[in-house]
Amino acid sequence: MRRELYVGSLPYETTEDDLRRIFTVAGTVQSVHLITDPVTGKSKGCGYVKMTTVSEAVEAINSLDGALLEGRIIAVSEAREQPPQKNQQRPGGNRPKRTGTGDGTRRRR
Repeated sequence: MRRELYVGSLPYETTEDDLRRIFTVAGTVQSVHLITDPVTGKSKGCGYVKMTTVSEAVEAINSLDGALLEGRIIAVSEAREQPPQKNQQRPGGNRPKRTGTGDGTRRRR
């Protein structure tokens, strides 16, 4: 069991402070991270909460999974470890990098 929890189905208005306050019923919250849209900055309705101990994480799942928060039933579960991403896009898209001919000159198009 891990100390990091995934929290889903959150109301979009929920802040990190709200989430921290809610999870203190189960113990000490080490960190909170809401997932936001990179363009708009608005919440995507999910996030991660890291508790101080495994027993506090278990208590948070037992007491908060299925709880009603501002009219929505939230889901709390153990966060799964994400595998490293293999195809990260480079700036400028996913085009192959142009290279020279190897003799110090550039190819003409």
